[in-house]
Amino acid sequence: MRVEDNAGTTAYATGQVAVDGSNTWKKYDVTLTATGTTNAGRLALLSGAAGTLALDQVSLFPQDTWVGPVNGTSVLRKDLAEKIDALDPQFLRFPGGCVTNVGTFRTYEESNFTDRRRTYQWKETIGPVEERATNWNFWGYNQSYGIGYLEYFLFAEDLGATPLPVVSVGANGCGSTIPEMTDPAQIQRWVDDTVDLIEFANGDVTTEWGAVRAELGHPEPFGLKYIGLGNEENTKTFEANFPAFRDAIAAAYPDIQIISNSGPDDTGQRFDELWEFNREQDVDLVDEHYYNDPQWFLENDERYDSYDREGPHVFLGEYASRGNTFANALSEAAFMTGLERNSDVVRLASYAPLLANESYVQWSPDAIWFDNDESWGSVNYYVQQLFSANAGDEVVPSTHSGPAPADATLDGGVFLSTWNTAAQYDNVRVTDNASGDVLFSDDFESGASQWEPQTGTWAAQDGAYVQSATNVTDARSIVAGAYAKDWSSYTLELDARKTSGAEGFLVGFAAGGANDYYWWNLGGWNNSRQALQRASGGSANEVKAVENHSIEAGQPYHVKVVVEGSTIELYLDGELQMSYEQPSTKSLYQVVTRDDDTGDVVVKVVNPTATAARTQVHVEGLGAGTGLASEATVTEMVGAPSDTNTKADPERVVPVERTLTGVGEEFSYEFPAHSITFVRLHASDAAPELDLAVEVAPRCLAGKAYVAVRATNGEDVPVSVTLATPFGQKAFADVAPGRNAYQSFATRATSAPAGAATVTGTAVLDGEELTTSYDVAYDALDCG
Repeated sequence: MRVEDNAGTTAYATGQVAVDGSNTWKKYDVTLTATGTTNAGRLALLSGAAGTLALDQVSLFPQDTWVGPVNGTSVLRKDLAEKIDALDPQFLRFPGGCVTNVGTFRTYEESNFTDRRRTYQWKETIGPVEERATNWNFWGYNQSYGIGYLEYFLFAEDLGATPLPVVSVGANGCGSTIPEMTDPAQIQRWVDDTVDLIEFANGDVTTEWGAVRAELGHPEPFGLKYIGLGNEENTKTFEANFPAFRDAIAAAYPDIQIISNSGPDDTGQRFDELWEFNREQDVDLVDEHYYNDPQWFLENDERYDSYDREGPHVFLGEYASRGNTFANALSEAAFMTGLERNSDVVRLASYAPLLANESYVQWSPDAIWFDNDESWGSVNYYVQQLFSANAGDEVVPSTHSGPAPADATLDGGVFLSTWNTAAQYDNVRVTDNASGDVLFSDDFESGASQWEPQTGTWAAQDGAYVQSATNVTDARSIVAGAYAKDWSSYTLELDARKTSGAEGFLVGFAAGGANDYYWWNLGGWNNSRQALQRASGGSANEVKAVENHSIEAGQPYHVKVVVEGSTIELYLDGELQMSYEQPSTKSLYQVVTRDDDTGDVVVKVVNPTATAARTQVHVEGLGAGTGLASEATVTEMVGAPSDTNTKADPERVVPVERTLTGVGEEFSYEFPAHSITFVRLHASDAAPELDLAVEVAPRCLAGKAYVAVRATNGEDVPVSVTLATPFGQKAFADVAPGRNAYQSFATRATSAPAGAATVTGTAVLDGEELTTSYDVAYDALDCG
């Protein structure tokens, strides 16, 4: 055998295996020593003579794999494991999302060893690798299960992270159409397997599955605390099957925290249904998933402020802002300040996906990218690392007083569209709300010259504007120059009639670009509901919906959209359907945490704007005996919004650390434009002070001004005290505890200007001499 280039002309390593010809399966190992370097090649197996050679489980591994601090040499690629380890994760969710719950529900053996599209089943992923049945997954490739449940548990242990496995409950997620699990006997087998998984993780060696774990080389339990049931399910089979799993786990392992989920979206009817179901099931956490545009993350940092503090709590298992630019990272960092501020509700959060092979990308964005021989972290990865390394132990109350939130006024032109539907529109009118002026109107009696079709088949016919294609998604026509319009606070009205097709109408407004708009989706989702959707640099995301609503073919509808500032009202045939107010973005996003071990306070500030922010930082409430060091550590990411870390430039934007001087309880700092800044304020023990109660009072005696100074000793030992004013000073040796030093200083004038007296005390405490000075101001006095 040899490692060679793809053309087979150059060998980089060679070796030989002598096959015994016994016609039985046998494992052969050989070590190959490389003589050259290539980043693209293949493993070639060449027979020494004519014959038939049966092969299975062929594996080529480097010897230099990642070495875990607990379990030693692993099967993990070294650079990828190092990058994950550098995130300092507190938990490890596995084996994934759509990998978990898409497939058939028989075991490989139950399928007579033929089914290669099975749902992920943990028992098939432990034991000798060559005995783990290969399986196709949702993302379109085969898994050898070389990394199975044992390896995931070991990896979590080496990371110092809590393992968090996710198992299917027999309901389809991720859009799968494979028949779901409804057979009671099969459901019970899956329930039993789930309970067995917990025993495999936590059971002692006298239990059935604890003994299996020990046989695999790990007699110590893994300390499993959480288990996830399901992933992004959209069908009612989830609610039907879930209670059997929940009840069995609660009965056998009441200390295990159960995580359910809320589907694939951040809002909507299914989201609300699942949250209500999860409350009824008394689950511990609910797994939320969402992938939205950066603007959504900037506008929703307060999402969890209003969540019920009594639970269930939130596991934000998957989130990302649909891109790997620094603009995406800035929006995610801004959102993460809200996650930290609400850490009493959001107990766990994980960016997703974690890894992407640049030669086989199923999803983007991703945290870590790699090819055959190198890897690099995205800017999003470094944001996650920055927050993880500075998580802190408690949230410190903090406020930001600055410019008002950015203007959320909606402006832009209008357009018409359909989705796999033929329809006709008429009497389109846009009216200014304040003046009543008509900004645009068209009755199509003279054609459609005011319109610019983008997709679909559009024509003016019989005094209406007709889109006749039924196989086009987003068959759009825009008002001429719509994306350049500055219309705001206006009302859009039109008549619409569906003629054929699967759905209904798409009425666009506040459109500033092809991917920057709102639209009212009437009859969407196969004519089952209506929704207000927003696109902000990408595809349209739902922001509000009305369920169980359809559009009838042939029936006329009057559509009215009222835009006023940042508020939208949607009317159909004169009846209000939905209202929505677009959230505002902020000039700065911030959260402050404290580290119990060091006492450090970490000020985390995100500036997503194009303007630097000169800011005054004020710290109070440090507590007695605690101060701030004069030097702080600043870790900062600064870049252009379009900056991206790539294979050619893997560290274009990364955190940079430096020392900041002149820090105190009040200091100023300029947060750069497009920046993420963590200022770590180091705690220091404040110098101890002697307990002296000081009083200073100017007074008049016989028409002359005097300044009276009194210092009372509050210590348990004698204190030597010196009283000083602009008019003289006096020393008192060994003032006894509870006694005072007093002197009235004559100004020798009928008035005294405002000034200050200084009181200095010296004493020996705990064998060390301690000196404390107090400066006390007094007001001017006129005795004339």
